[in-house]
Amino acid sequence: MGRFRWSVNLAYAVGLITTDGSLSKDGRHIVLVSKDIEQINNFAKCLKITNKISLHTSNYNPSGKYYHIQFSNVELYRILIGLGLTPNKTRTLAALKIPDSYFADFLRGHLDGDGNISVVSHKESQYPQLRLRFCSASINHLEWMKSSVSKLYNISGGFISKPNKNTQYLIYAKADSIKLLELIYYYGVKYFLSRKYNYYLQKMGE
Repeated sequence: MGRFRWSVNLAYAVGLITTDGSLSKDGRHIVLVSKDIEQINNFAKCLKITNKISLHTSNYNPSGKYYHIQFSNVELYRILIGLGLTPNKTRTLAALKIPDSYFADFLRGHLDGDGNISVVSHKESQYPQLRLRFCSASINHLEWMKSSVSKLYNISGGFISKPNKNTQYLIYAKADSIKLLELIYYYGVKYFLSRKYNYYLQKMGE
């Protein structure tokens, strides 16, 4: 695998690329875009890259700004292709070849990229419940994630919601969300998006 060998950092970076990243069609360039500068910095540290971080305007963010980093690395590009990522991956994304021992780190990157942690009131009991959501435009990808979580962690309570034709969510609630978040934020974990991690800690402490 050359310079890039499987590690918790590489798995986390792959999760970010899967959600907020893209592969150029030239066979060498990799891009990550995020509204969080911390996320871009974490990504750069994980992959040990020092490329310039630029600021782009965007209509999709209320502030109109997104951080952007692009770098060229043929070796990593080919690894990502071998894992199952492709240029224009939005709707073609499906199963990825992530080692079992690094799957939780991949999930943390996926959560930081296109997921969220929230508290909702149950329709019947009205008691607040922790909810974990992973988002993707590809239902095949979410079905693979759900199957992998069930196989690796014996968590089978997740379900897929389709609020519109462009977005699907893999959702875990109650005890399943807590168990999965404890796996994602294991003791000693180094890289994560602070605002999501701190929200998780806050809600677990209430």
